[in-house]
Amino acid sequence: MCVAAVDSGPVHSGSVERDLHPGAPAGRPSWRDVVSAYVALTKPRIIELLLVTTVPVMFLAQGGVPNLGLVLATVLGGILAAGSANTLNCVLDRDIDERMRRTRRRPLPRHAVSPRNAAMFGLLLGLVATLWLGLLVNWLSALLALAANAFYILVYTMVLKRRTAQNIVWGGIAGCFPVAIGWTAVRGSLDWAPLALVLVVFFWTPPHTWTLAMRYREDYAAAGVPMLPVVATERAVAWQVVAYSGATVLASLALWPIAPTGWFYPVAAAVLGAVVMVEAFALVRRVARGQSGPALRPMRFFHWSNLYLALLFVAVAIDPLLTR
Repeated sequence: MCVAAVDSGPVHSGSVERDLHPGAPAGRPSWRDVVSAYVALTKPRIIELLLVTTVPVMFLAQGGVPNLGLVLATVLGGILAAGSANTLNCVLDRDIDERMRRTRRRPLPRHAVSPRNAAMFGLLLGLVATLWLGLLVNWLSALLALAANAFYILVYTMVLKRRTAQNIVWGGIAGCFPVAIGWTAVRGSLDWAPLALVLVVFFWTPPHTWTLAMRYREDYAAAGVPMLPVVATERAVAWQVVAYSGATVLASLALWPIAPTGWFYPVAAAVLGAVVMVEAFALVRRVARGQSGPALRPMRFFHWSNLYLALLFVAVAIDPLLTR
């Protein structure tokens, strides 16, 4: 997940091009502004996180260094697929984004791109991604990417997000698909081996998102999105962060006997897991001391969880290089 910049308010169509590119004439945004707006629709920082979980699994599946051409084809297909899902999410959530300070600088709230054009762009990316993965990787990987997009848009964005505090728990399933795609890109079939890493992403997503929502609680409340920090006490949220973080660490350690890996991965997973649990309990202690709101520093855990996931999957990639 990415953290968008907090800003003061929406910018409407008459001043979009001056906001994007101060030297551009009114009403005539430059081609760079247009390209920048369409790229922003894809939420590049979220895509980076998805790829962090795809490529290392390809090393695990290969038992070493996978074919570079296959890696590049899978990465590009994943970028296109994730960009499609994120763009369509922006279209469907544009009303929410206009009401949230941290998202109202996105292209649709700023009227830098029309909803119709954004929707067409998102659908085109999805079509190209499916064909690219199917023809250059394999059709199983292509179908998994398509299923991830369908789940993210149809289940999370359109059904869960605005209706239940469990939205990100089940909606986070979409973020598990890149692990499976990385495995099937190399093996051509599903297996039990990547299951532990699928569970890592599944359990990691809620506490990661909830701490972001703690920081921007007022934003989510104003937009009518029932994220857990909006409907539950800070104490309850902090303990949920601990519970899901513990499940994440246990899932990460389960890869060792399931895969199996060499010695490097379980050592790295144990150390990284200890750090993330220390940070989770630190959040609980701050709540117990009576700290609230920004004083809880929920973004500290958010950033640590980002680093945890990245380093854990780096360990997944390094292990077969060192121990096999």
